[in-house]
Amino acid sequence: MAPGEYVQQTLAGLDPTAGGGVDPALPLYATTFVVVDLETTGGAPDGGGITEIGAVKVRGGEELGVLATLVNPGVPIPPFITVLTGITQAMLIPAPPIEQVLPSFLEFISDAVLVAHNAPYDVGFLKAACAKHGYRWPNPRVLDTAALARRVLTRDEVPNRKLGTLAAYFRTATQPTHRALDDAKATVDVLHGLIGRLGGHRVDTVGEAIEFARAVTPTQRRKRHLAEGLPKVPGVYIFRAADDRPLYVGTSGDIATRVRSYFTAAEKRARISEMLAAAERVEAVECAHPLEAEVRELRLIAAHAPPYNRRSKFPERMVWLKLTDGPYPRLSVVRSLAPGDTAYLGPFRSKQAAELAAAGFHDAVPLRQCTHRLSLRTVTPACALAELGRCPAPCEHRITPEEYDHRAAAPFRTATASDPQVVVDALLTRIETLSAGQRYEEAAVVRSRLAAVLRASVRMQRLAGLTRIAELTAARRAPGGGWELALVRHGRLAGAGVGPPGVHPRPTITAIRATAETVEPGHGPVPRASAEETERILSWLERPETRLVEMSSEWSSPVSGAGRFRDLLAKAENGGSHQLSTERS
Repeated sequence: MAPGEYVQQTLAGLDPTAGGGVDPALPLYATTFVVVDLETTGGAPDGGGITEIGAVKVRGGEELGVLATLVNPGVPIPPFITVLTGITQAMLIPAPPIEQVLPSFLEFISDAVLVAHNAPYDVGFLKAACAKHGYRWPNPRVLDTAALARRVLTRDEVPNRKLGTLAAYFRTATQPTHRALDDAKATVDVLHGLIGRLGGHRVDTVGEAIEFARAVTPTQRRKRHLAEGLPKVPGVYIFRAADDRPLYVGTSGDIATRVRSYFTAAEKRARISEMLAAAERVEAVECAHPLEAEVRELRLIAAHAPPYNRRSKFPERMVWLKLTDGPYPRLSVVRSLAPGDTAYLGPFRSKQAAELAAAGFHDAVPLRQCTHRLSLRTVTPACALAELGRCPAPCEHRITPEEYDHRAAAPFRTATASDPQVVVDALLTRIETLSAGQRYEEAAVVRSRLAAVLRASVRMQRLAGLTRIAELTAARRAPGGGWELALVRHGRLAGAGVGPPGVHPRPTITAIRATAETVEPGHGPVPRASAEETERILSWLERPETRLVEMSSEWSSPVSGAGRFRDLLAKAENGGSHQLSTERS
């Protein structure tokens, strides 16, 4: 951040990513706190305005050090500030400026939890001063005693959470006087009094105290015990109701940390709050590595359809766009593929997506759109599309089955199985014609249809390339050493494990293969797993750090397949019709 640039953001330390070298699991009695208070000229943080800093370092109730100094703000002090604090202009003239004080102060607070009363105000001034004078803010964990008092003390005990009120309640040795060191010392005693009350709330660590001070709901506070005792390993977690039915399924590389996050102020989703109210326990399913966890999550969601999961439910609701049988085939949206189906596209996540792709093919090739069963001997009256020249009228036998297959059906088969060039060219030509006639809305409709065709074709060919392989073994370096291992059969994760550090992974692979799930071949691009599972596996396999160990057959995609149109697909999805280039390779 350039000097002079400061924007008030999330309070450092209340941000879960803040750390400052302090372990959130550190017990409160073993935590080093630096309690700070500032006096200022008033106004908003702008890098200056600090007139006095007082800080006290404590641990386990013992005072470890004190830092106190006046600061020359470089500007006149408003009279009301002098009346409030007793700090005069004459007192500040010989005082050092903030840029000379900051190095000592930043060293004083290193590796400690910063404490302040109404911490956003004090921390905001300190961060702004660092930004203005080129010092790196260490982003320590911060505990706000005002916020903590709002959670610990009731209105019956104290009428408000002002420092003076709390100091009187806890009978602090030093009374606040609107001078930095006195107020910091009073805040130390208030902090100790509040920590003494935290035991009744089962708050024992500094991380728990910081989270407890945040605005969590009563439900989160009441149910936070559900996060206790969970493993810090990759896996799946399941929130279960009193009758043991799954309410929500999730995955994480660290189950314990992820589940704890549901009971913090960062979790604000209404449906999750409702789920927590109904949850009675959390079940952890440990996994070998994150890929296995992701796959198990998908399978559990598909099997149980938890009411509070929104995605990945009902994979069986996928639909397909297939070419029917008969002398004059047409496109049909179906729920599943039959073993005899040879020309199809999908799977699509919805019927609407399949119909959009079908409209793209109807724009590109003269496939009939009527649903009649046509006969080679009986003539059926033609529809309006024939009169408009949008259909070759096979119903009236104006075209032979052979010619219809060549002009209409064969381009669909080729586009889905290998090369969609003919369909792409036809749709691009139509877009160009409409754009040239300034019919931009119609061109945008055709562009969306082109995107639907390419999206489905790229996806299906990518899936089919993996699911044709009877068995594939891959490895990826584990973060802690060793190898994350995955055995994939026909696009389904059949086995997973981790090879220990310093040991050749071959024995682990042999053990995984011996216990792996048997997966038989099937029909279609996703014969034995959901499309989403196979795509998760593909993403893992395609990472640069993943190594292919063994494959039972080659892994390939068509040279002139849909994949070469990825750039065109991105333009169709994100840009206007005028940005599409005619990639007629």
